[in-house]
Amino acid sequence: MTEKIKGVAAAVAAVAVLGGAAIASAAGSGDSSSPAAQSGEPAENESGKESPDQAIGGSPLDKASAAALQHTGGGQVTDTEVGDEQSYYEVEVVRDDGTQVDVQLDRGFQVVGGEVDEE
Repeated sequence: MTEKIKGVAAAVAAVAVLGGAAIASAAGSGDSSSPAAQSGEPAENESGKESPDQAIGGSPLDKASAAALQHTGGGQVTDTEVGDEQSYYEVEVVRDDGTQVDVQLDRGFQVVGGEVDEE
C-alpha cells in the first residue's frame, strides 16, 4: 500500500508543477506588464525580430534621459526608442533653441553618437 501512496503523491506533484507553469505563463503574457517593457529591453515579435519603435521604460528611461540631456547640454526629451537600428537606445532631445538631437546610447548608457535631426 505504501507504493500506491507514493505513486499518487508523485502524480499530484506533477500536476501541481505543470499547473503552476501554465499559470505563470498566462500571467506573463500581457504587453505592458512584460519584463521587456518594464526593463527597457527590446521586445521580440513572433518572428523573433525586435519590434520597431518600442519606448524605453522604467529605470532605463531615467538613465538614458540623463545621459542624453548631459550630452546635449539640456533641453527636453521628446521621444525614446529601445533597439534602434543605430544603437541600443535612442533618445530624441529638443534643445531650447528648437533643434532636435538624436542621441545614440549603448546598453551601458554611454553616448555612441548624436546628431542634429534635420526632419
